[in-house]
Amino acid sequence: MLRIMRRCLAALLAVCFMLPIAYVQAAPDFLPVDQITKGMHGIAKTVVSGKEIEEFGVEVLGVMKQKGPAGDLILVRTYGDVIDRTGGIAQGMSGSPVYINGKLVGAIAYGWSLTDHRIGMVTPIADMLKLWEINDRQAPLESKQFQEEPAEPVATPLMATGFGEQALKMLTDKLKPYNLVPYAVGGSMSDDNNGIAYRTVEPGSTVGVQLVRGDFSLGALGTVTYVEGDKILAFGHPFLKRGKANYFLTDTEVYTTLSGLENSFKVGTSTEAIGMINQDRGAGIAGQLGQFPGIIPLRITVTDKNLGRTNELWAQVVQNEEMGPTLSAVSVFNAIEKTTDRLGSGTAKVGFEISAAGIPGESLKRENMFYTQGNIGELAVAEIHEALTLLAGNQYNSVDIMDVKVNVTIDSERRTATILEAKAGATDVKPGDTIDIAVKIKPYRSEPVTRHISYTVPQDQQEGTLMLAVRGGGMISVAQLMGKRQVGEDDISKLFIPKVRPKSLEDAVKDLVNRDRNNDIVVEAVDMAGFDGAFGNEGKGTRPVTDKFETTPSPALKEPTVKKSAKSSSSQNKNIKNTKSDEDKRKVYITTDYIIDGDTQLVLNVVK
Repeated sequence: MLRIMRRCLAALLAVCFMLPIAYVQAAPDFLPVDQITKGMHGIAKTVVSGKEIEEFGVEVLGVMKQKGPAGDLILVRTYGDVIDRTGGIAQGMSGSPVYINGKLVGAIAYGWSLTDHRIGMVTPIADMLKLWEINDRQAPLESKQFQEEPAEPVATPLMATGFGEQALKMLTDKLKPYNLVPYAVGGSMSDDNNGIAYRTVEPGSTVGVQLVRGDFSLGALGTVTYVEGDKILAFGHPFLKRGKANYFLTDTEVYTTLSGLENSFKVGTSTEAIGMINQDRGAGIAGQLGQFPGIIPLRITVTDKNLGRTNELWAQVVQNEEMGPTLSAVSVFNAIEKTTDRLGSGTAKVGFEISAAGIPGESLKRENMFYTQGNIGELAVAEIHEALTLLAGNQYNSVDIMDVKVNVTIDSERRTATILEAKAGATDVKPGDTIDIAVKIKPYRSEPVTRHISYTVPQDQQEGTLMLAVRGGGMISVAQLMGKRQVGEDDISKLFIPKVRPKSLEDAVKDLVNRDRNNDIVVEAVDMAGFDGAFGNEGKGTRPVTDKFETTPSPALKEPTVKKSAKSSSSQNKNIKNTKSDEDKRKVYITTDYIIDGDTQLVLNVVK
């Protein structure tokens, strides 16, 4: 009896260990390209509307040797009721599995626009299966023909949900280099996975590849070619051709398939996230169910002061060094458009905080003000894009962005002011003296007001002339314009103060965070060494570099003979902030409620 029980247990264990092998053996047979001949007929599977998988006929017209990005392509003609209803092979049908005699041949992948839409090309399954074998630490498994396209590439339609008209135009412009065209579609997106409780994904199912999800969504639709366990193959052609990838794999809702003269395409939207796409190459895309990509999480708060309206929106953007910052900035722009419901000029106060592992203090914070007579939303997202680009694509080390909080306040009122004059409390000063500088500014269509700044003369300042530049934070340095007025354009670079390249990510982050703001009034000592007599009596002010409103000429410039000034000590006025750089403390500033334009100069006489 004991011997019988042992035999039964051994048999049971053998069955358990054989289950995975039995699963592999149960997979459909594959039909290699060398066994395919002209005239063969088969079927393909896809979804035209809803979630029902339907079949259509396929006739082999020939094999095109080495015409695909990963090898051979199979030329086919499609037919049947499904093709009649869709007007031919539609975008979104890419990946539709093709079977001949019950064996999987490959995926419908290519077609030609403005021709017979019933003719298409199939990517062999053997080339798609190689996507599972790729080790990204080694060379890709694709052939030299990888960069060649079998026909004129047809732009992949991206389904955009929740994007306004202007945000969609911005997306279209930014995505042109990737051959992607966003289309606005309705519908909502669910993010309730309930422990990965998604529908069965099988060959012929429609899935989504998503770049942005949340209160707005951006992604493409395609068809599943083959599933093995939790691994999936789809599309039969590249999405962005990025190689190692990091995209959302989602379930979808297909509304309908539209027939068009140039191309037909499926209209739908992504729903639950069900996995991630980790390979994006010439033969198609490959992914894994139940695993999810790294993301840039966005929390955006936009307030329109004129409407008394505040919107709080969220989005998840896939982490991608090249596209992630752009898609994040467009998402913030879209939040501004949805809140203000208008285009045109205005003033924006923008503050953002990026939490990220791998940067000093694991946080990057920045505030600024912007004004433009154009579209204020476009200008408002400029520094957010710059900061995310810096972190995502820096040359020093990888950065894991964990959270991005953005606060934007939009006002249609023009909050700009121009510097009219600056007066020092004393003209004869000694090293170490603290002087009061009264700066008169004129707000747009309002009476002039005066702001006071305290400046401390450096303890080691030499006798003679000390020039102070008084300017708006967004203005070009006076020292640079001195050189421009003195010499020809070809010699300008010799006279400009060289910008020190950051030596580390920490330095690059500090440079961005500590940069002058457009609403600052800045007082700084000008290094005059080598520029004697550079100024004429032109009476011209500098031009703004970040703002577009008109400037007012500043008072006539004098012709001082100036010696090199030393670094200043810290200001003793608690309301005044020194420049944040430890290497240069010759600058102080105050922050105002106006974007400051214009500049002027003060000349002090330093005595012992």
